[in-house]
Amino acid sequence: MISLLSRKNGAPIAEMMEATGWQAHSVRGFLSGTVRKKFGTAFGSMTTPKGERRYVIWQDQQ
Repeated sequence: MISLLSRKNGAPIAEMMEATGWQAHSVRGFLSGTVRKKFGTAFGSMTTPKGERRYVIWQDQQ
């Protein structure tokens, strides 16, 4: 899942659900509980012009 989130345009929740077999609430729980809190990784979401929400890990801007 981290590799999906690390792509330039991130990944939609549907793609993460398909990759893991999890339901949407489980994917969101993983994002907030594991990615953000345990790994300390900053991530966010963006909405495409077509209205699709994609989640992405913010890369260091150093």
